[in-house]
Amino acid sequence: MIYAHILVIMHVKVTVKRPYSILFLFGYLRDTMKRWGLEKTPINTEPFRKGYAPLYQDFRSFYTRHVYTRFRDVFNRPICSAPSTTISLKHRVSDDNNITFRYTGKVIKALNMGSFNYLGFADNKGPCADASEEATRKFGCAVASTRHEIGNMRIHHELESTVAEFLGTEAACVFGMGFASNVLNMPCLVGKGSLIISDEQNHTSLILGSILTGSTVQVFKHNDMIDLERKVRDAVINGQPKTGRQWKKILIVVEGVYSVEGSICKLHDIIRIKKKYKAYIYLDEAHSVGALGTNGRGALDYWGCDPNDVDILMGTFTKSFGSAGGYIAGSKTVIDRLKSRSHSMCYGTSMPAPVAQQIITSMNIIMGKDGTDLGMRRAGQLAWNVRYIRRRLMEMGFIIYGNMDSPVVPLIIFSIAKLAAFSRQCLKRGLVTVVVGYPATPLIECRARFCMSANHTKESIDKALSIIDEVGDLLQLKYSRMKIKPEVTDLDEDFRKRSDP
Repeated sequence: MIYAHILVIMHVKVTVKRPYSILFLFGYLRDTMKRWGLEKTPINTEPFRKGYAPLYQDFRSFYTRHVYTRFRDVFNRPICSAPSTTISLKHRVSDDNNITFRYTGKVIKALNMGSFNYLGFADNKGPCADASEEATRKFGCAVASTRHEIGNMRIHHELESTVAEFLGTEAACVFGMGFASNVLNMPCLVGKGSLIISDEQNHTSLILGSILTGSTVQVFKHNDMIDLERKVRDAVINGQPKTGRQWKKILIVVEGVYSVEGSICKLHDIIRIKKKYKAYIYLDEAHSVGALGTNGRGALDYWGCDPNDVDILMGTFTKSFGSAGGYIAGSKTVIDRLKSRSHSMCYGTSMPAPVAQQIITSMNIIMGKDGTDLGMRRAGQLAWNVRYIRRRLMEMGFIIYGNMDSPVVPLIIFSIAKLAAFSRQCLKRGLVTVVVGYPATPLIECRARFCMSANHTKESIDKALSIIDEVGDLLQLKYSRMKIKPEVTDLDEDFRKRSDP
């Protein structure tokens, strides 16, 4: 495995910060002119809002108006097809520097490297789509009620049993929204007098959920087991501030795969620390379940760990299963508590039946219950695709972050101007990808993020690599000083042929 974080050298920092300096300078000048009435703002404002507290911090508001808006066209592009290996985008133009957009009626078809469709189940045809259609005819589109009232259906219990079997846990509960699976359930697990120790790269839903618990929150350096153990040990020795009382619970919160960094958590070390200091683990497998491990069971499968060693397993159904919603799995005692106390269970609308059926069908395919080895072949194809594209990008001279087995492949661009240009030039050549900048990343670590799928063939990956290589030369993005020789790896060519999904 490779964790390819690099120390950004000084001339790169200076070069990257120069455009920001110019944008900030003119941004402050324009704000001053607007305050003096010398320039009118083209943005609509709410009447009768004078004196209201601002919704955003000053810098974030300034950044959005004077930096983000200039490059807004490369974010949140509207699509009009299923997010398969190819995708259709609605063509749009702006007449006011990206403040508003106008749709031309044209459709752009391109190779898709930006969707979280890890196992290729997000198609609108095939066994999953057929089963979901049948569920729609049988159960209807949705039940406008909660699980605690009249929204509890037989298919929900079937889904929970399937999830528990798939993950190897005693029980599981499912929710209609992945984000809410963290935010609305974490407060049921810990509260005041408890300590949460959270990875600094954790997702926003984990951060918000941790805050809502009322617990004390400490942050450890990303994937740094020495720093994590130091913080856990100090918490056990020193107890709570002022009183010195022992913490009621110490909860370590991590992700299986980090969606911005492309790294994989060191789960075996985290379990060792948990057992040594009698802590608890909350593992978010949103990007790892289905996408990691020989059997597609996520980080636990990847590291060969016992599911009983992780107290709370959380995940979403949007990435690997082509559906929606989220789950929490663990012991029956914990799950029963969540089912009775979770705000998502008590107040959230229950999951629609066709959505649940999509998950059941895709999980059964992965487990081989459909009588084929299609699920295993897709998991194997994804693993091959990930290693192949990572190796080739590094051979070209790009800086690639993360683990060699992570399906999220971040290509570091640094400059916000080059970030926008990279996205536009790739789209011009028929490739769609996701680009990420501040505040999701540090100001000078903008990146493109490629999301691999089992449905990508070697030919489609080679086409994408050719475009990336051409655009990389055009924009001078090959910053890496690591000399990696081209190599034919033994990820068997024969394996690639027999794994065609």
